[in-house]
Amino acid sequence: MPNKLTENRLSSVGHWTKRCYLAGRAAMEAMLRPYDLGATQWYVLYHLANDGPSMQRDLVKTLQIERATLSGIVAVLVRKGLVEQIPDNTDQRQKLLRMTPAGAKLWDELPDLAVINALAFDGLDEAAVAAAIEVLKTATERLEQMTEGK
Repeated sequence: MPNKLTENRLSSVGHWTKRCYLAGRAAMEAMLRPYDLGATQWYVLYHLANDGPSMQRDLVKTLQIERATLSGIVAVLVRKGLVEQIPDNTDQRQKLLRMTPAGAKLWDELPDLAVINALAFDGLDEAAVAAAIEVLKTATERLEQMTEGK
């Protein structure tokens, strides 16, 4: 007997969204593996390379991950010599993250991960891709509003 959830045509949107995310994440991990970096470590470096030094608490919000998860990732990046944590002058518990010269050097050597997006979407109708983005953006915003109690 088929499960009603699998019969629901809207559930396929979630199914394929998750599968696409996981496939993209696997491609990203494969490209970063030779550099001994994981995807979330890359995202931290990306933000530091593009936005400059950032407060660690701000990256929790930006990356939408748990504080403890980010703390572990930052600890690894610090151990690797790619990032440094600088205690805030006002509140020593707060940490400013800054890429080290070794981190900047590694960042310049990393492959351009835009190839993943190109592989996934090149040749597809631009209007269809734009529509998919709009649908997922709207759905995400609605669900976030629901969970935030708005």
